[in-house]
Amino acid sequence: MPMKGTLINVAAILGGTSLGILLKTRMPDRVSNVVIHGIGIFTIFLGIRLALQTQSVITTLFSLIIGGIIGAVLNIGERLERVATRLEARLATQQSRIAEGFLTATLLFCVGPMAIIGSLEDGISGNYHILMTKSMMDGFCSIAFGAAMGIGVALSAVAVLVYQGGLTVLSSIISQVLTDAAITEMTATGGLLIVGIGFDMLGIMKIQVANLLPAIAVAPILIHLLHRL
Repeated sequence: MPMKGTLINVAAILGGTSLGILLKTRMPDRVSNVVIHGIGIFTIFLGIRLALQTQSVITTLFSLIIGGIIGAVLNIGERLERVATRLEARLATQQSRIAEGFLTATLLFCVGPMAIIGSLEDGISGNYHILMTKSMMDGFCSIAFGAAMGIGVALSAVAVLVYQGGLTVLSSIISQVLTDAAITEMTATGGLLIVGIGFDMLGIMKIQVANLLPAIAVAPILIHLLHRL
């Protein structure tokens, strides 16, 4: 079945989020706050770990700058906030964190070599073992995220379906463009965005991470251009 690995991943996220939301109703606020802080600290750790994989600091820097300019011109952050506001009006409780849950989970579930390599392998050879492993990891993370941030985490399953599914469908083309170096810099750039999410979760600094999302797409383009010089 095409995209079988991605579909399993989506099911794991939805199942984990649902379980997390059920557990939240039995959690006092002080426990929820501790969970959020723990997730925030882990998010920063994970982002730094991914960012340190870079082999070209200059590429990562310019990816953030160019991607940030593109995101600011397109006003991605405000557009996402408007969508989240509409969703909150229909689905949210008084203390909803839909936008934060969606963005945080989407970055963590979509950024990284497992999402890219697993999707390509699923499309090229039909082997979805990498995505199966990723699904188990995402499922456990979804339980914690669902309990802390609610239904917004479940919405990230849509992003995973589009992103990983798109990579799988276009695998024959993408595999010729995304070299190991490109994947490394995409991962490193995404890692820095994840650090920004962690800062936001802990209340350290409000960063418009959504406007920086194009940086992940800019990174492989810069690598491709540098290799042609």
